[in-house]
Amino acid sequence: MKWGQAEKKNWFQSQKVQRSYRDDVLGKIEALAKDFELVRYGALSLDPERYPLYLLKSKRFDPAKPSVLITGGVHGYETSGVHGALAFLERAGDDGRRFNVVCAPCLSPWSYETINRWNPEAIDPNRSFREASPAEECRFFLAAMASQGLRPFAHFDLHETTDTDNTVFRPALAARDGVEEEPFSEIPDGFYVVGDSENPRAEFQRAIIEAVEKVTHIAPPDAEGKIIGQKIEQPGVVNYPVKKLFLCAGFSSAAYVTTTEVSPDSPRSTAAVCVDAQVAAIRGGLDYLARL
Repeated sequence: MKWGQAEKKNWFQSQKVQRSYRDDVLGKIEALAKDFELVRYGALSLDPERYPLYLLKSKRFDPAKPSVLITGGVHGYETSGVHGALAFLERAGDDGRRFNVVCAPCLSPWSYETINRWNPEAIDPNRSFREASPAEECRFFLAAMASQGLRPFAHFDLHETTDTDNTVFRPALAARDGVEEEPFSEIPDGFYVVGDSENPRAEFQRAIIEAVEKVTHIAPPDAEGKIIGQKIEQPGVVNYPVKKLFLCAGFSSAAYVTTTEVSPDSPRSTAAVCVDAQVAAIRGGLDYLARL
């Protein structure tokens, strides 16, 4: 039977804080303020003091230059999405010569602390990037994009695919919605990207894969030639209808969008390698765009 408010409340009360947004993330964001403009765009109503939301933006923002958006932590449990976004800014700095850079490194800070896919109301933010979104995290972000007048030329949305997608989150989804939810046939082992099926940009996605494969391995398809149930379009690339599904990568009319995915539970990987893969993905994509 589909969950009601009582079941959602019980689920929320069963979640435990396992790490610190303040210690792990906010300290790094504040340190980057010396090189970037720091924009507070809201705070989670659950605890506004504990969960402020920030953008980092090029100080030399030039409307004549293309703008690149980097988002992480849409799913708070996907750790290298958050730390990959921050590491890119720490290592690359403000690339004002080529692009304006805007980064929202952790859209879902409560989910980061509780290592969760959902927000406190058992909503998946990455199915909620739409007008009048049911997810507070998405509403704040979309309002910030509108108030900043940001129309990104490219958008990198950084994610992971974990073993818990099958063992924890897909079973929880089935219980919440009162439906049968089949697990993925297998969790991809390695890095891959999800493009927009309505605007796939194959060469852009290939450039990202080629950059990342210098850092870590690319996920092979399963026995059916698929990754997470989707047929591969080229090595390490699948496409989704990102706008139809209200994914973060589909919220704008950006010409180039990609959702990165890396498997932190791979025996061939480490947390540091996952972060390095995210950084390489952004660099590879930007190098491609700079040659256009």
